[in-house]
Amino acid sequence: MNQEMGLFITLALGLFILLGSVIVFVTKNSNKVVNFSISMAFGVMICLGLFELLPEALEHMQEGSQAWQPLLIGFTVVGVLLLGILDKFVPDHDLMDQSEKEINENLHHIGIVASIALILHNIIEGMAIFSTVSTNMNMGLMMCIGVGLHNIPLGMVITSTIYKYNKSIKKTIGASILISISTFLGGVIMYFISNMITPLTLGILLSITLGMILYIVLLELLPHVLEHKKESTTLVGVGVGILVLFISKLF
Repeated sequence: MNQEMGLFITLALGLFILLGSVIVFVTKNSNKVVNFSISMAFGVMICLGLFELLPEALEHMQEGSQAWQPLLIGFTVVGVLLLGILDKFVPDHDLMDQSEKEINENLHHIGIVASIALILHNIIEGMAIFSTVSTNMNMGLMMCIGVGLHNIPLGMVITSTIYKYNKSIKKTIGASILISISTFLGGVIMYFISNMITPLTLGILLSITLGMILYIVLLELLPHVLEHKKESTTLVGVGVGILVLFISKLF
């Protein structure tokens, strides 16, 4: 049952990117949507990493290996580096706040390299989330909310820059759909190899996931939250994110 839910969640996660695409075309005040979404994602994901992923990764690492300390630290660093390398080729989340000239200078990100990097990024993310759901359904759902909220502004950025490049709504939505289903592909891959997962393998996957969460929280979300800390949507978003995670722990 958890595996089927894992596939559903990785499919739903890609829809957050499409939601970002829809927002670009239907709203005129997208900055507030972006700020609330990023702030709420920050609240959810910082609590998720500290109170859910870290203890779960520790438990499986200790069960799978006596040398769990260096393995936990090492694969967490791998998660940080992996996402950091891939994000070098992905459009900047703050692109919507940039000037016309700066946007034009960043359009080269919408080429083949950016698309491949983002698809690979989402496949790895889908594999990590599927593994998390298989371990702990509640933690997987919270991770879906956190990463999904983080994906809304990413979808907005991708859509606005691709549309600026090709001036075609149909082609823009088509590209967004292709990118969004890559997360589901990661879930499908894990579905077929899940019978080979051992406690140590699961601990490694969760450690890599923890590293990815740390990268997103510290290097992507935190700078935005600090920059917009005086805005009401920031405080409300962070508070709602933290509240959502702690409410989920009651069930």
